[in-house]
Amino acid sequence: TAFSTLQQFATIGPIALGLGLSMIVREFDLSVGGMLSFSGCIAVLTGAKHPELGVALAALFGLIWGLFQGVIIVWLLLGSIGVTLGGLLTLGGLAFVVTGNTSISYPRMDVAMMLNNPLLEILSPRSIITLAAFVAAALFMARTRVGRDIYATGSDRRASMVAGVRTSTLIPAVFACSGMLAALSGSLLSYSLAAASGVALTDTLVPATAAAIIGGVSLTGGKGTPIGVVGGVLVLCLLSSGLNAVGTPPAIHSVVTGAVLFLVAGALAAQVPVR
Repeated sequence: TAFSTLQQFATIGPIALGLGLSMIVREFDLSVGGMLSFSGCIAVLTGAKHPELGVALAALFGLIWGLFQGVIIVWLLLGSIGVTLGGLLTLGGLAFVVTGNTSISYPRMDVAMMLNNPLLEILSPRSIITLAAFVAAALFMARTRVGRDIYATGSDRRASMVAGVRTSTLIPAVFACSGMLAALSGSLLSYSLAAASGVALTDTLVPATAAAIIGGVSLTGGKGTPIGVVGGVLVLCLLSSGLNAVGTPPAIHSVVTGAVLFLVAGALAAQVPVR
């Protein structure tokens, strides 16, 4: 059960981390769902001989795509939800075109077995990579000036600009990180499944968003930490594993997740002083 939970964590975690960073800066990256699928297609199609090349190309595409979206948002003064919704639909369409609405098999079963191979009983290479990404993000946000600037931008963008924060550079960088994290998750997941699909991997957006909110990331920006997102992801993964273990129907999973979100929202509301 612990191994299964951490395997789910390895899939949802990078998506939730990227979403959390965009929410901290008071934006929202809906395109991560489409990036998860399309990056898997890139990795499977280009990484047959050299798996590292497939992952690198997928991550590079995710970084460039996220940077492109961030630049559009900043330069054209557009809302991030509208722009990234267009990104979600575009990437989903590209994945459909590339795959022809079918699954593309990945011939390297040795790579799939390696990524799913248990380490220390409960870990795998995928979950270790995900944990390393969270540790790096936590240290970056807590120990660097750029991390503090991200919090400042999410709290009050205009005041941050007056204080000298280069928000026009910071926001595209955050979206680039979000796209790269989603691409990393999608490529490794497709390798571990030995297949890529244009539609099967797009249902992670809702649980990743829920995990970020449960982990304490505020939709109003300026609040939340990568460590909190870890907690939110693990809560959802443990709930899912526990419900699967007792044979609960999938529809009940959504009900339980919604109930947890209501509890978190009520707890947060109770902490806000009434004026």
